[in-house]
Amino acid sequence: MPVITAPHDSASHLDSTVSDKLFPIREVSRLTGINPVTLRAWERRYGLIQPTRTESGHRLYSKGDIETVHRILDWIERGVAVSKVGKILARDDQQAKAVRAERDVVEEGEWPQWQARLIQAISDFDDRQLERLYGQVLATYPLDVVFQDILMPLWNELLRHEGRFGQASEWLFFDNFLRVRALERLQLACASPVPRVLLAAMAGECRKLELLVAALLMSRDDLAVKVLGMGQPFDELTLVCEKTRPQALILFSNYSHNHDFAGRLNRLALTLDCPLFLAGAASDLAQDNLAGTSVGCLGNEGRLMRRRLQQFLSGGLDT
Repeated sequence: MPVITAPHDSASHLDSTVSDKLFPIREVSRLTGINPVTLRAWERRYGLIQPTRTESGHRLYSKGDIETVHRILDWIERGVAVSKVGKILARDDQQAKAVRAERDVVEEGEWPQWQARLIQAISDFDDRQLERLYGQVLATYPLDVVFQDILMPLWNELLRHEGRFGQASEWLFFDNFLRVRALERLQLACASPVPRVLLAAMAGECRKLELLVAALLMSRDDLAVKVLGMGQPFDELTLVCEKTRPQALILFSNYSHNHDFAGRLNRLALTLDCPLFLAGAASDLAQDNLAGTSVGCLGNEGRLMRRRLQQFLSGGLDT
């Protein structure tokens, strides 16, 4: 059976040739930490992965299949049952397809080239080169493209820690760099005399950078997003809103919740003098349970969050 294993240099996972390679199930198991029995079950029982087969019947997985395995793991870690992951992946793919249809295909083809240059600077722990590349990318593309399509996919790739020595340190280096840059932009926006909304994370349900990037993507020239500190007590949000009088309060979570969550949000909404919204992966997962309530769902995609927030605040969209 012809087997081509993945190279291990720092930029290899972003090289265009890697996407054409196929991996046997034992290599996929090593890269993802998922045993072959589970990989076969995800294929046979749930149809989550569709590897190709050799003439002798052996499974071969593409880089895209490995990415799908990581996406499945991400949702399972957020509390979603594996039986429900398929619908979520299909929905995400449909949203991504719609977003791509709005973009310049030529630009999208350039993103991996930027990512390859960025990963080289990260692997060298070269903060000066990383700063230069960051500035060049910002000068080339809109802010939402820079963070949502170029930087954060790379951040997520490093976060997965595919077993290569030094990758955890690379992620920490990149994560710290992006947090500082995102926070700088947010503080500058909040210093202007425009209305504010507050953004708070549900405790332990997202990473700091995910919260900061969500704030960046929802910000507008005429509306600043103020990020509350990680660990903000849920039961003190009403007090904070009474003191600061924001245009709205947005809760951010990337985790699945039970039915009690909707009731908890509704009770909070009743104590506020401003609208309450939910953003992040939890927004998509809880949308059905929150239908008809006073809590608005902003979604999990940056451009969609900003558009829905604007529509809610202008009265053009009902909860």
